[in-house]
Amino acid sequence: MSEVVLTTFDWVPDLPRGYVRDLRVRWALEEAGLPYRVESVPFGEREAAHFAHQPFGQVPWLTDGDLSIFESGAILLHLGEQSEALMPAAQHERSAVIEWLFAALNSVEMASLPWSILIFSDVPKDTPAWERFDEFLNARLRHLETVLAAREWLTDSFSIADILMSDVLRLVDRFDGLANYPACKSYTARATARPAFKKAYADQMAHFAAAD
Repeated sequence: MSEVVLTTFDWVPDLPRGYVRDLRVRWALEEAGLPYRVESVPFGEREAAHFAHQPFGQVPWLTDGDLSIFESGAILLHLGEQSEALMPAAQHERSAVIEWLFAALNSVEMASLPWSILIFSDVPKDTPAWERFDEFLNARLRHLETVLAAREWLTDSFSIADILMSDVLRLVDRFDGLANYPACKSYTARATARPAFKKAYADQMAHFAAAD
C-alpha cells in the first residue's frame, strides 16, 4: 500500500463522539496493523475540496496513494483486500464476508438508523412513527439473534463484516435496543473488547477532544 490517510472532522459535538464512522476505518487499520495518519476537515463550513472527496459532505474518506475512497463500507472492503486479518483470501470465505458486510449496511443499519434518529429527536414512543420503526428494527434483530446465537463471528473468523455489524449494533445498544437480544449484545461486547477497537475508540475521542 501507498501512504494511507484517513480524513475525518476536526471536531464534533459530544453526542456523536465515539460513533463517527471514521472509527470503523481506524479499527480496521489497527486490526491489520497498517500504518496510517489522520487529517481533518472543518465540521462547520464544508469546502469544495471536501465535496471533491465526499460528494455528500460527510466523513470519513480514505486516500491510498492517488486513490480516494468514500463510504465506510467501501473503505473497509478496500482494506480487507490488503490484509487477511480483515478478509480471508479463499473465495468462499471472502464471499461470506462480503455478503455480511452488505447485510450490516443494507439490512441492519437501514433499520437502526431511522430508529436512532427518532430517539435523538425525542419522538414519543406511543406514536405510529415510533412503533413502525421500532418493529422494523426488531424484525431485523430477531433474525440476527438466531444467527449470532450459533457462532462467535459472522463468518469463520473475525473480519471487516464484524467491524461494521458490531458498530451498527453498538449504537442500538447505546439506547438499550439489544436488551431482548442476548446473542447480539454478547457479540457486540465481544467485538468491542478487542484491543484494536479500544485503541480506535480512544484515538477518536482524543482527536475531537483536542479541538475543544
